[in-house]
Amino acid sequence: MLILPLAIAGIVATAFCFTAWKAKAIEAEFRNTGELIDVGGFSMNSLHVPRPEGADLPAIIFIHGASGNFRDQEAAFRKALEGRAEMLFVDRPGHGYSERGGPENGFPDGQAAAIARLMEKRGIDKAIISGHSFGGAIAASFALYHPEKTAGLLFLAPATHPWPGRIDWYYNLTARPIFGRLFSHLLALPAGLVVMKTATRSVFHPNPCPETYMKDGAPSLVLRPKSFRSNAIDVANLNSYVTRVAPRYKKIAAPTVIITGDSDAIVAEEIHSRGLSRDIAGSELVSIRHLGHKPDYVTTDVVIAAIEKLAGLPRDLKAAARIAEARIAPAAEDSAPELDLSIEKT
Repeated sequence: MLILPLAIAGIVATAFCFTAWKAKAIEAEFRNTGELIDVGGFSMNSLHVPRPEGADLPAIIFIHGASGNFRDQEAAFRKALEGRAEMLFVDRPGHGYSERGGPENGFPDGQAAAIARLMEKRGIDKAIISGHSFGGAIAASFALYHPEKTAGLLFLAPATHPWPGRIDWYYNLTARPIFGRLFSHLLALPAGLVVMKTATRSVFHPNPCPETYMKDGAPSLVLRPKSFRSNAIDVANLNSYVTRVAPRYKKIAAPTVIITGDSDAIVAEEIHSRGLSRDIAGSELVSIRHLGHKPDYVTTDVVIAAIEKLAGLPRDLKAAARIAEARIAPAAEDSAPELDLSIEKT
């Protein structure tokens, strides 16, 4: 009669030990390249590129999306913009190597406030705030609650508005107090390792995923239990949060550019990007054909042109988008993504 309980206990212990060992191995492979700074009760991790002599652009804050860390945006933009601007690549609270902090950091406004405090610690008074995907909700909240620090807004395939339907089951499960901790410490990491490459290709779909992204972007950092749970809580809270806050976007006055793809299988262009374009007066929407969820990597040239335009330089973003479309069309896939990672589940 003891065989079954002992077998279950053995499986649980094995899964727990494997997760603990593999999480350490992931951290050893992707060591922290940023700096932890106390922002009031907890530490945030970031990589600061100081303002260079002769900079022609204002400071830029890069906010990564769900399941990410600052390496994602650093790999996309640091080399392209180095020597032109001061840059701050941020690990959002609970992601990468940032500590989670209090329950307020389970919502975009709490994370925006933490980033505002980090800017102050870094000596950055005002900046262009760039948010990719989930980071778009934080960028919008930043502009609402910290307009004095917002020189401009750049939304990249943003998730910012309420949507019908549900999210994937594992977000809600992992966000639960007891079962969520058990799931993240026992099953999430081994299961995540199995699907990581497929999931990453699906995020880039229909565009090819760069061969070096698994190393450069370090997406496996999210599989560590605390990060996985923080990510799940963020996503589980998002729809109710934007339902409450999105009606206030009309108050945003900062210069704004929104870059989206017409083939984004993660967030719906017509809900989020077009919603922002409708809500923020004077904003410019740049919709790019054949582009999925990663304009930061696939159409980096258009994003940099948008940053330049937000800085006051004359740039024709529609023309830049047409050039990018012609470049990326031959490699775009016609098939569906391997995994359905859309946040708008029916």
